Amino acid sequence: MAVRHLVSLDDLTDEDLRAIVARGADLSAGRSAPGGALDGLVAGIYFRRTSTRTRTAFSSGALRLGARIVTFDGGDLQTNTGETSEDTGRVFSRMLDVLVARTAADPAELRAWAGQSRMSVVNAMTADEHPTQGLTDLTTLARHFGRIEGLRVLYVGEGNNTAAALALGLSRFPGTVLELRTPEGYGLREDVYRRARANAAAHGAVVVERHDPTDPPSDVDVIYTSRWQTTGTSKPDADWRERFTPFRVTEALWRGSPKAIFMHDLPAHRGEEVSAEVLDGDRSIAFDQAENKMHSAMAVLEWCRGGVRT
Repeated sequence: MAVRHLVSLDDLTDEDLRAIVARGADLSAGRSAPGGALDGLVAGIYFRRTSTRTRTAFSSGALRLGARIVTFDGGDLQTNTGETSEDTGRVFSRMLDVLVARTAADPAELRAWAGQSRMSVVNAMTADEHPTQGLTDLTTLARHFGRIEGLRVLYVGEGNNTAAALALGLSRFPGTVLELRTPEGYGLREDVYRRARANAAAHGAVVVERHDPTDPPSDVDVIYTSRWQTTGTSKPDADWRERFTPFRVTEALWRGSPKAIFMHDLPAHRGEEVSAEVLDGDRSIAFDQAENKMHSAMAVLEWCRGGVRT
């Protein structure tokens, strides 16, 4: 059986990206049911950092696909007593068929673990990118609009790993426009912005980032934000909240985009990055988006084990 890894969205061909998104949308819509792609296999779920949606989505998704799961927390492994990460990865690959891991660190560790062909490795979030969140977001767009091509998205807030995945994924669909409004010093990493703009140039899309919260674009289809305090990170400057406050998502953003939906990767802090009126209002599909993480996770797991044909 083929073994494939997902450490970054850059690991996916355009065809694979579209196939995973389409499969997730089909599962979300009930147009097809999860098969037994992981029957007889063992999936490891290893999270060093806290997680509600991603951990539950992959655990539930693996079970629905027929796998048995083994779970690990940050304090469970012998890396805490001096075993090397390299040796840990070698052991995992001898006993597991799939490993879903959140390290919230540099992706080099996951790349090293993916240097074999026995066990699939899935990045459930590193400091630089949250690829499975990006696939969830694309699945949610496809499910809600019936398409991704041509959509206009306004992202407001920190250029964190969720924003990175959104930029790297959405920029590969023709006609899309992604405008990011981020506080100065808290935008996309330079390499991510460069890669996203290269994707956009190759696919007839647009990615642009500005650090001014005033005069937002109008007639967008989606307004998206993420929590200001990304899991496993801290801000270097003490006054960061003052710099972020003008980027709070409130009802005012809908004056120029009355038909826009609202998305949030959750967890949300009402009154901080988003008002309660927006998050809990009828424009919000944030909890549909959260549910779609499970459907997208199943599509990713199927793809990793040779399914989801392009």
